[in-house]
Amino acid sequence: MQHRPLGRTGVSVSQFCLGTMMFGSWGNPDHDESIRIIHAALDAGINFIDTADVYGAGESEEIVGKALAGRRDDVVLATKFHNPMGEDLNQRGNSRRWIMRAVEDSLRRLGTDWIDVYQVHRPDPSTDVEETLSALTDLVRQGKVRYIGSSTFPASQIVEAQVAARDRNLERFVTEQPPYSILVRGVEADVLPTCARPPRHRRHVLQPARGRLAVRPLAQRHRPAGVLARRAAPRTV
Repeated sequence: MQHRPLGRTGVSVSQFCLGTMMFGSWGNPDHDESIRIIHAALDAGINFIDTADVYGAGESEEIVGKALAGRRDDVVLATKFHNPMGEDLNQRGNSRRWIMRAVEDSLRRLGTDWIDVYQVHRPDPSTDVEETLSALTDLVRQGKVRYIGSSTFPASQIVEAQVAARDRNLERFVTEQPPYSILVRGVEADVLPTCARPPRHRRHVLQPARGRLAVRPLAQRHRPAGVLARRAAPRTV
């Protein structure tokens, strides 16, 4: 299994990242079979797993947590927040109030003390990006989160977040997870060129696919900027 740098964090991740959206009620309800799939991926050399709180209303995170029992230290674990997790209008979004609760819920379901990459699943036009970054910065300083990332952010909001982080001395996004496939290629117009800017702007792009994520860092000197490892069927969740 080949590995790639996770942006400029110094962390190495496998070329392929196992996406777990279809584990649980959204796809395969058999926990034991899902755990066997995760273990097979780890045994094949994958050390990068991506999930989200909304997948199966938390069930995917619970499955991942069971699968990583005794193997947590060997895995770079990513999850996400933003989407509704209940009827309460405050159980969603990118506010500090929700982030602080959502991370505790994810940590409990995952059975871990920390999340390696905590990602904002979608932009939230009702919340200032400084509010979101400030809360995420506190989580990094508390040791509950190692790095932060975005998902499905347009290029303009990627830049806005990076500028806010620089100007206010906050943690910055080190990854972006866009929808990208042979059919869905809008990120080639704006997002990929933005991520391929000079070193201080470099980020790592995760490409969603069903059941897995193919990954490759952008703007490496030995590779063309804006090139990902694989193309797969589009998925927008």
